[in-house]
Amino acid sequence: MKIIILYFFLFCSILQARDLGQIEITTEEGVEVYQKEKYYLLKKNVKIVSDTFNLTAQKVKAYFDKDLYDITEIYSQGNVVLESNQGLKVLGNEVDYSVKTNDIQIRGKKCFLKNNNITMSSDKSISVNNSNGEFELFGSSSQLISNDISILGENIEGVFINVNGENIIEKLKVEDKKQVNIKTETLNMFALRAEFNNDTNIIKLFDNVKIIRNNELISGDYAEMNTLDESYKIRSLDSKRVKVLLEKADE
Repeated sequence: MKIIILYFFLFCSILQARDLGQIEITTEEGVEVYQKEKYYLLKKNVKIVSDTFNLTAQKVKAYFDKDLYDITEIYSQGNVVLESNQGLKVLGNEVDYSVKTNDIQIRGKKCFLKNNNITMSSDKSISVNNSNGEFELFGSSSQLISNDISILGENIEGVFINVNGENIIEKLKVEDKKQVNIKTETLNMFALRAEFNNDTNIIKLFDNVKIIRNNELISGDYAEMNTLDESYKIRSLDSKRVKVLLEKADE
């Protein structure tokens, strides 16, 4: 195995502006280059600046294709901050990033990802495949927020598509052993499990269901809510009853 250690690698780059197409790398403990395996290690206060993304971290393992500048995959650790020119912003303790596909995996406490109009946070992990729009959040108090909806649950997974620069959620599944919470501008919904399909505009709620809308409180074991006109149907299992509480609005 051939190892080349280059200390103070590219520190001269701070003396002149980075040209278009160049990658500027600064680090306090140099670079270890593994030519056979096609990757290099960067350690301590690492900063990478390129045309398509900027990244800071304490340790970076960067895989390359033809040469050191042709970075394909980046594995980073320690106070990672990543921003791309495609509207992506990432914060986390461990971040895996594919430069080619813009795919992201974040692990550790206080994971955060902003992908255009969608914001995700979790205390365990976030995964986004920008190639097919699939995403998953796992961990206590995982949360997804878009322009018109807020979702809170232990496990959130689904698919989004990009329409004119805006990410639209196509499918969604949410689970939590304690309580799932889904909020829109006019609805506040609770359950142990929820599913959404943008083709039908229907949110399905399962187990310990509670829906709050204006002065209505509806509870049961299963509900379907149409997000377009807010029409709904709700039912209970076994001998349990559906309950609806109505309060007169102040005039």
